[in-house]
Amino acid sequence: MAKELNEDTGFNVSVKTLIAIGFGMATIIGMWFMLQADIAEAKELPAPADPEVTRMEFDMKDQMIRQTIMTTQEDVKEIKKTLEKIEDKIYE
Repeated sequence: MAKELNEDTGFNVSVKTLIAIGFGMATIIGMWFMLQADIAEAKELPAPADPEVTRMEFDMKDQMIRQTIMTTQEDVKEIKKTLEKIEDKIYE
């Protein structure tokens, strides 16, 4: 049979368990307040400055992108040639 839970029901909790529960609650509450303090501090910090891109850096990135596009274009041409050869072998 299931026990009925009412106002006369009692249970035993050891002192060790109560101390552990209290310590756990204190830890969680402390972490909450530390988190709130870190959030408040972060809100007060200045926003990071926009990184300046130098002309040389821009030119180097532009050159790298253009080279990548050209390499990709050459790869696509080679793939098309290979595909045509495969199609010729399949359909012959």
